[in-house]
Amino acid sequence: MTNISTAIPDLPPEQQAIRDKCFHPTGRFVEFKKEEIEQSIPNRFEEMVSKYPDRLAVMTSNHALTYDALNKAANRVAHGILAHRGEGNEPIVLLFQHDAPVITAILGVLKAGKIYVPLDPSYPIARLRYMLEDSQAALIFTDNRYLSLARELSKDALQVINLDEIDSNLSDKNLGLSTSPSAFTYILYTSGSTGQPKGVVENHRNVLQGVIRVTNGLHICADDRVSLTHSSSASASVRRIFPALLNGASLHLLDVKREGMRCLMNFLIEGEITIFSMGRIRDFVRTLSGEQRFPKLRLVSFGGDLVYKSDVDLCRRHFPPDCLVGIWMSTTETGSITQYFIDKETQIETDIVPIGYVAEGIEVILLDDEGNEVGVNQAGEIAVKSRYLSPGYWQRPDLTRAAFIPDPKGGDTRIYLTGDLGRMMPDGCLVHLGRKDNQVKIRGYKVETAETEAALLSLDNIKSAHVTAQQERPGIKRLVAYLVPCKRPAPTVSTLRRKLAETLPDYMLPSVFVVLDAFPLTPTGKVERKELPAPHGSRPELDNPYVAPRTSIEEKLTKIWAEVLAIQQVGIHDSFLDLGGHSLLATQVISRVINTFNVELPIRFLFGSPSVADMAMVITENMAKKAGDKELARMLAELESLSDEEAQRRLAEEEK
Repeated sequence: MTNISTAIPDLPPEQQAIRDKCFHPTGRFVEFKKEEIEQSIPNRFEEMVSKYPDRLAVMTSNHALTYDALNKAANRVAHGILAHRGEGNEPIVLLFQHDAPVITAILGVLKAGKIYVPLDPSYPIARLRYMLEDSQAALIFTDNRYLSLARELSKDALQVINLDEIDSNLSDKNLGLSTSPSAFTYILYTSGSTGQPKGVVENHRNVLQGVIRVTNGLHICADDRVSLTHSSSASASVRRIFPALLNGASLHLLDVKREGMRCLMNFLIEGEITIFSMGRIRDFVRTLSGEQRFPKLRLVSFGGDLVYKSDVDLCRRHFPPDCLVGIWMSTTETGSITQYFIDKETQIETDIVPIGYVAEGIEVILLDDEGNEVGVNQAGEIAVKSRYLSPGYWQRPDLTRAAFIPDPKGGDTRIYLTGDLGRMMPDGCLVHLGRKDNQVKIRGYKVETAETEAALLSLDNIKSAHVTAQQERPGIKRLVAYLVPCKRPAPTVSTLRRKLAETLPDYMLPSVFVVLDAFPLTPTGKVERKELPAPHGSRPELDNPYVAPRTSIEEKLTKIWAEVLAIQQVGIHDSFLDLGGHSLLATQVISRVINTFNVELPIRFLFGSPSVADMAMVITENMAKKAGDKELARMLAELESLSDEEAQRRLAEEEK
């Protein structure tokens, strides 16, 4: 077993040089060859068991299983399932917490020639019930912890097997079943952001092709210790479980949702993790003080969200100098699509980090709205062409036809439309531009919300940011920024706008900022857009305190501003722009001011960050000149010299 450099054709020398560093120090990596995908997952696993029977396979806070122990436990599960159901490629629902038994169950189901359907017990009952019914599962497999939940879901209509009551006398020998590489492996349900959850199906051949991409990309070897912080119901788990266990490495599980970020730090250090992957690594890294050391960590892998330069900077600050950063784009339907590696010398020129170069066994094309390929440096929808795409969506041929299209050139390849936007650089590196529905038009300009998010994340005291386009009124959209600060108090809107205006054009600045303690997340760890609160319409936190109107003119103006800006309260020193004003709203304000006060006011007046007090002064000045009223001019001069408190007192006296 030697340090094999798997050179990739057309890969730039700089990227190839970094990948050549991506090896475990022992250099025990063995290339996963293409011809090895024409088998079943259990066959490959049993090969690892024969090579490494006494090596650690799975480690959690409750369990430590060698390859031999894991294999024997999975064999007993398989014999138990076959005793209940007999042979046949049918769905088996798994209901377990994030711990070693779920790994045993997955392997046992596959050894029995069945399809595993992992459900996260933390999901709402209605969601679990929908997925259970949709999967048409023959059986629920669980343990003591979730036995009552399994029975509630089954309603006595399905068989329920309790892992903790599996007959210890069942054989622990390999079953020797012949499972076709084309047989279905699992059904993984998506987050259901566009409606009811849909189940993505995969087969053994495609899973093993995905293992090739991860194994040969990360050079996983038997000495690696791979983290698994994703639920087994998330597609990312597939890209951790099988590359680890089908290469003799150890798999280390931690339920971050339950244990918390502090436990994650100890988990990485004490577990001597070498490959760490997590959906939102930036949230973890921001909790580190800089005193922690992770000497064994050789690779930190990002996946799922867009990755920003600030994320990489954080990793460089807190992880060892020789630790590489890996960035992947993956989907449940395709597995890994691209790979990009960064070392301490890599220069990152843009806020959004590229997602890299196309992985083995696939081709990426970018399509415009009419389905035509776009050229280099042009934005288009990322489409993946391959022989190894998911067969489709379980029991949903309509959805399958919409997302998977035949290759116009014929053959056994198909094309999957990801719904993500990208731009291909001249050297073949792909830049991710966010979801297709995140590209919006704001006042006639095309805006990628990812760019605004990147600018927000570059600011001090911003832990997480999510920007959406929301309907302001019919035909008009505005950007709404949702923020999670590193600590309270959060930056004021005045500060945020001032800083963002240094790098972004005005049409890319959010109109509204909503500060949250944490983002609502889907069961797979993505931001749950549907659960983000609607902007409440109250006055935002500004640099200046609220000051009430002092004169009748100011009072009328605050009402106009509040109505046009849809804000409950406007102070006389508040900036029009800080309150979310923009060119279209400025037109409405000026029109109403002209009608109310019969004065001429240029629209450009509202773009010098004016306040109600500024506008009231100009209006009073115009009215004084127009009327030739010396007394009014005198009052204007006097008003300029009054404090806010004194002016409000005199206004109250006049109203009496």
